[in-house]
Amino acid sequence: MEPRFLSLADVTEILKITMSQARVLVRSGELKAIQIGGKGIWRIENSELEAYIERMYARAEQRIRTGAPSLGDDVVTAVEGGPGSGARRCAPGRLLSSVAGCKFFSGGVRVWRGR
Repeated sequence: MEPRFLSLADVTEILKITMSQARVLVRSGELKAIQIGGKGIWRIENSELEAYIERMYARAEQRIRTGAPSLGDDVVTAVEGGPGSGARRCAPGRLLSSVAGCKFFSGGVRVWRGR
């Protein structure tokens, strides 16, 4: 008989993701889990993991149909800053890869690249 609950380690193995990525999924509520006992001990019901996987398939299908960028891609157009400036003020538009971070504020988005 298959166990009802999985540990975060089980989820990382099944989805081939890191422990940090699994924790983010749980903490964001994207992957439903329950906390057992002490801090950081999470259990994910098999059916919840399957539901999450189905939602991800549906999102991927929607992105393919609409031509939207993949998760993790930042869609911005650099309008300020030059080579070596380290930061660019951006507005929605072009796909910009290798972005280390973005900060949204009333004037737009500030994007910086990783090194």
